[in-house]
Amino acid sequence: MLLGLISDTHNLLRPEALSALKGVDQILHAGDIGAKSILEALNKIAPTTAVRGNTDTDPWSKDLPENDMIEAGGAMIYIIHDLSKLDLKPEAANIAAVIYGHSHQPKIEEKKGVLYINPGSAGPRRFNLPITVGRLKITEGKLKAEILPL
Repeated sequence: MLLGLISDTHNLLRPEALSALKGVDQILHAGDIGAKSILEALNKIAPTTAVRGNTDTDPWSKDLPENDMIEAGGAMIYIIHDLSKLDLKPEAANIAAVIYGHSHQPKIEEKKGVLYINPGSAGPRRFNLPITVGRLKITEGKLKAEILPL
C-alpha cells in the first residue's frame, strides 16, 4: 500500500505535486487545501481523504472533518492539520502514524512507536522552506516514509 501525503496547498496544486503523487493507492491531504478544485484534481489520481485546516473557512470546506482516521495496509493512520490540537495519545490508540501539516516544515520522526509525518507544503513558498510532498509505504504493517522535494 502506497499513500501520497500532501498538505498546505493553499489553492495551488503544482504539476510537480501531481506527478509525485501518481501511482499511489490513496492520497491524504492534511489541510489548508484552499479550494474544492484541489481535492477534485487529487481524486483523479487516487481516492483522497482530507481534513480541514485553519484557513479552510469557505462554505465548500464545512463538511471536512478537523481530523480523520483511516486503515491502510493493516495500519491505523490519523490525519490532523495542526499537531498542537492532537487530543489523543496515538500510542494508546494503536495508531501507527500521524499525518499533519500547518507548519510547512517537512518532518519525519518517531515518538513512542508512532511515526509522525509532516509532508511539508506543496503550495506557495513560505519563507525559505522547501516545496514538498510525502509518501508512506506500508508493507505487512511496517511503515516507511519519505519526503519528496518538488
